[in-house]
Parts: sequence; structure tokens; C-alpha cells
Amino acid sequence: MAKNENNKRRTVLITRFSALGDVAITIPVVYPVCRANPDVNFVLATQTWPATMMVDAPHNLTVVDVDIKGRYKGLRGMWRLAEKLKRHYKVDAVADLHSVIRTWVIDFWMKLHGVEVARIDKERSLRRKLVKHKVDAVTPTVERYRLVFERLGLQAPQRAFTKLFDGKPAPVSAIVPAKGEGERWVAISPFSAHRGKEYPIELMYQVVDKLANMKGVYIFMMGGGKSEKLALRPLSKRYHNVTSLAEVKHAFLDEFALLQKCDVMLSMDSANMHLAALMAVPVVSVWGATHPKCGFMGYNQSEENAVQVDLPCRPCSIYGEKGCRHGDYRCLNRITPQMIVDKITSIIGQ
Repeated sequence: MAKNENNKRRTVLITRFSALGDVAITIPVVYPVCRANPDVNFVLATQTWPATMMVDAPHNLTVVDVDIKGRYKGLRGMWRLAEKLKRHYKVDAVADLHSVIRTWVIDFWMKLHGVEVARIDKERSLRRKLVKHKVDAVTPTVERYRLVFERLGLQAPQRAFTKLFDGKPAPVSAIVPAKGEGERWVAISPFSAHRGKEYPIELMYQVVDKLANMKGVYIFMMGGGKSEKLALRPLSKRYHNVTSLAEVKHAFLDEFALLQKCDVMLSMDSANMHLAALMAVPVVSVWGATHPKCGFMGYNQSEENAVQVDLPCRPCSIYGEKGCRHGDYRCLNRITPQMIVDKITSIIGQ
């Protein structure tokens, strides 16, 4: 087993601060790695909000929430954080799953103090070629995470994760109602951080209208923040079987409690696709400026359930942050509501 020279338990620091979806993708890799290396201590450093997502964690994983906008802000803050983590947890290896300036500071400090560091290969040159359509795909993110642990000499099993709470009682939540016999529950996450990944809301209304008029179908709209709450409110008022979670204060455990009852999730290329994947819920994913071959497909999700149109300009970016070169986001607007509904009904059996 992976131990250091003086036979003490090895401690591996894992760093991944953002974004929420990228942190969620770490779970199908980090949890199996922890379980495959029971004599190693693992410490995951991430931001406060993503840290609360790390539920049902292995016994040898400690999650540290880091205030990167306050106490540990900036490069000096990261320098202080590295010193504190090394001293408190006796870190002797670092798995950098982020590889940005913030984590490079930690890596540099650790290397100065004799700590082994392995860093994710972001395949930046391949990504540039992908958006120029010179290569077909890049390595999936989950696999690039896994390879970091392999380079540290750790057991890093492939595709060993099934779902959270596997074989254990599912989480319960006061905001999640009981599911009636024969009901089909559809979670819908219609928002994304970038316009190039977000299906137009007026078209999403049509998707909800078609689903809400199906017998036995109940819809749960997911979102947060004032603007998303206002966008979803008309739907929850119009249909008795549509609930907006944006109206209810909730945590990740509440979302997991809901998802374990859902038959399918409709999501953009965004964090909720990955949350649903953690509960082994089938995801109908909508892709516009980005593409599943960019490496961010939900864990163990089928590309057959991806809704997209073939265009010579896709993908035009890895993260969807660039404006549309044509000005009309045809990659999204050419996806009809019926295309999405057909995918969903193929799963729920309507």
C-alpha cells in the first residue's frame, strides 16, 4: 500500500476550488480513490459552498472549506493556506485537480518543502484544436482527474463509482413530498452561467407546457437567485404539477433527496447535470456552444440522451462563454421543444 518511508499514514492534499460542476465531477473519482487506498489520509480543499456537497464521504476523506474571497484571498492567502494545511495535516503529497494560479501557489510552496505534487493535464492545446475542429475530442475530465492520483502512485480504479448513498438509506428532506404510485417526476435545470449553454427560456416554457399536460407527470424546476426565481415563478403559478425550488431555501442534501425520487433530469451543460449523475439519475442534456466531446459529459450518462444539432461551428468554445459568431445562437434555437420532450418521454415511458 501507499505509505511513506517512516511507515506513517500518508496524507494527500486534493485541491479543486471551482466551479461547482467541476467539483461535483471530483466525487466519482475521489471517493473510489479513498476507498481503494484505506491506509492513506485524504484532505480535499475547496470553497465553502461546494464543500457542503461532499456527503456520504469515505472515512479517510477530510473536507476543508476555504474562504478564498476572505481570509485566504489572493496569492498571499494561498501561501498562508499551504503553510497551514502542511502543518495541520502533515501533507506529503498534493493532487492538484484545478491547475490555476491559485493552486500553483500551493503547489510551489509544497514543492519547496519537499512535498510531491501531481497536477491535472488540462490538455489546453488539444482544447484549442477541438474548437478549431482539428481534433475530434479531448480526454474526459473524470479520466484526467483519475490520472493525477495514478501519478502519485495511488490505486485509482476506473468507473468504480455507482452513486451516492449506494446501499444506504436515501436522504430525506422536509421540502420533498412523498411520491405517489405511478407518478413520474422530472427535474428541470434550465439555467447556465453562459448564454451559449442556456436553452432560450421562452422555448423552455414550451417544453414545460408539453410535459405539464401529461398525466401523472410532476415537474421540479431548479434554480437560485432573484432572476432565476422570477423566471420560474410564472410556471409554478400556471401549473398545479410544477414546483419551483428557487422559491424554497434548500441545501445539497435536499437536492439529493429530490433527485433520488426523480425519473429523469433535463439539464444544460451545467452543474445540475453532474449532481443528477451522482444519484445515477438519467439526464437529458441540452448542448449548444459546447459539446459532449469537450469532456464534461455527466458521469456514466449516455450521449444518446444528449439533445443537440449538428453544425459546422460546434463546438465553438469549451465553456460556452464566447459570443455567437453568427449572432443568433442557432445551436440552441434550432433545438425544438419537441426534440427535448421526445427524449424525456422515451425515458419516463409516456
